[in-house]
Amino acid sequence: MTTERVIVQDEQPEDATLDVTLRPQTLAEYVGQEEVKQNLHIFLSAAKKRKEPIEHVLLHGAPGLGKTTLAHVIAKEMGVNIRVTSGPAVERAGDLAAILTNLEPGDIIFIDEIHRLNHMVEEVLYPAMEDFALDIVIGKGPSARTVRIDLPAFTLIGATTRPSLLSAPLRDRFGSSLHLSFYTAQDLAKIVHRSAKILSVNIDEDAVEEVARRSRQTPRVANRLLKRVRDFAEVKHDGHVTDDSAREALAMLSVDEAGLDHLDQKVLRTILDKFNGGPVGLNALAASIGEEAATIEDVVEPFLLQLGFLTRSPRGRVLTEAAYHHLGVTPKPASVQDHLIV
Repeated sequence: MTTERVIVQDEQPEDATLDVTLRPQTLAEYVGQEEVKQNLHIFLSAAKKRKEPIEHVLLHGAPGLGKTTLAHVIAKEMGVNIRVTSGPAVERAGDLAAILTNLEPGDIIFIDEIHRLNHMVEEVLYPAMEDFALDIVIGKGPSARTVRIDLPAFTLIGATTRPSLLSAPLRDRFGSSLHLSFYTAQDLAKIVHRSAKILSVNIDEDAVEEVARRSRQTPRVANRLLKRVRDFAEVKHDGHVTDDSAREALAMLSVDEAGLDHLDQKVLRTILDKFNGGPVGLNALAASIGEEAATIEDVVEPFLLQLGFLTRSPRGRVLTEAAYHHLGVTPKPASVQDHLIV
């Protein structure tokens, strides 16, 4: 079993309070995602002019990019309440009915991980999204009857990291679908600056850039690393986060210059040392490092693929030239170009 990974993009218990504290309240405060913000500004302005709720919105992208934050920003901009739940939490149609019947006109319901909604719940959601009505079946057998309950006009905001798992009927009922991209180092530096100001962290510009560079292009990771380097500076130094203290703290956390941690580095090193740079099958790689294949495929590989450190060939995983350079090793002469990527 590996030790705690500080750079995981999924929400951790420690993030709950931090996310609320650092969450921007308006589109103007929301850093990055310029195209998404421009589209939302138009949607929101038009809806407010018509004095109507905005259309249902689907937000999709990797974990930690700000989907939940953006949903709260939309609610603030529209001046309405927001009810938050998740796909796994809504187990029965009655759970959904209880939430929807308690909404006020114009309110927003935010469903995180909407791709994990129960199929029966999803069926109930269709008329709610289209006609603002719930069709409830009362009784069983021959005496069963359907009762339609009118709902106030509301907006559903769904968030998912796996849009391909959404059923076509549900996906088609969203008026707009917005993709959140990974952040640039410049945008992450702005986020770290803003978070440091809110948390009253005395941090140098070089340290801000260091934290931003190692944050895996993800705001949630950036805020988490900022918190860790702040704690390190308070204990080991005078509370002032310098470039040196930030580097020292990040080295202690095993987060390198590319944002890779001990598990990422272990995967790369294993492919290099035990399998001569690849190709290597997923199961063989998992057995070699003592991790589950699903953990490597779902947690480790996506970022390595995104950085261009790893490719998938018909015969298995292969290190790229960039990975060799990152590991400080001379690339194999004819290596990865011989293996076609699928």
